[in-house]
Amino acid sequence: MERSRIAVAGASGLIGSALVRSLTADGHEVVRLVRRAPRGADEVRWDPGRRYVDTAGLAGCDAVVNLAAAGVGDRRWTPEYKRLLRDSRVLGTAALAEAVAALPRPPRVFVNGSAIGFYGDTGDRVVDEDASPGDGFLAALCVEWEEAAAPAQDAGVRTVCARTGLVVARGGGAWGRLFPLFRAGLGGRLGDGRQYWSYIALHDEVAAIRHLIDHDDLSGPVNLTAPQPLTNGEITAAMARALHRPAVFAVPAPVLRAVLGEMAGDVLGSQRVVPKRLLESGFRFAFPGIDEAIRAAL
Repeated sequence: MERSRIAVAGASGLIGSALVRSLTADGHEVVRLVRRAPRGADEVRWDPGRRYVDTAGLAGCDAVVNLAAAGVGDRRWTPEYKRLLRDSRVLGTAALAEAVAALPRPPRVFVNGSAIGFYGDTGDRVVDEDASPGDGFLAALCVEWEEAAAPAQDAGVRTVCARTGLVVARGGGAWGRLFPLFRAGLGGRLGDGRQYWSYIALHDEVAAIRHLIDHDDLSGPVNLTAPQPLTNGEITAAMARALHRPAVFAVPAPVLRAVLGEMAGDVLGSQRVVPKRLLESGFRFAFPGIDEAIRAAL
């Protein structure tokens, strides 16, 4: 990719910070969207709750990447937190999509975050980007999240919805909570362990987002997951191997439901998602297997 000016919302998060490091290391100019007063020319003020973006700061950007969202697993899903989950995704996406559409010279691509929660519980069924949305709160949220990007698409900007799986990383996200448990010998399967988890190494997640930016033939939904989803039981065994710890503990489904409430349905649900469009576009995974992905995160 030629040297580009790229705006990133959510630049302080797990994926966003890794993406910014990757882009700047390769000489690209990165503009970070911040909710406070900008401290330099590389920051742009925005207020997603008010659907406000300082569009002047986006001038000259070749790409805009939106990774800003409240963490799904950060808190119990109270009505208030579910509203925050929605607003942080839908209002922020709408603000950026409208800002992109209003620019005299729009960027050539708008990459908007999404998630494989779009598909709901797929059981043992393998699903790709052609599958319909599933049921439940997360599926409905992902549908609304992706629809909020419509202003950019309607303005003729190539718009990609990156449906990300579970990111294997030590420093944050859902997987970041697993590493300390397994290191302490407290890891184990969740429920019966037969539910599928569709994961992706952080390195590959960043590389895939950059692939979406670079490839003009990609638009619409693209799954960002490793090629071979595994069951929670298989991933539990892989974590135990990598960390040389036993994985004898199991958390029964009733206990998960008591502790997590509504969110337990998604923890126990199965998502066997494959990255059909990513592979067809020529993307090559550096860490396609779970053992490789875990080792890369250590």
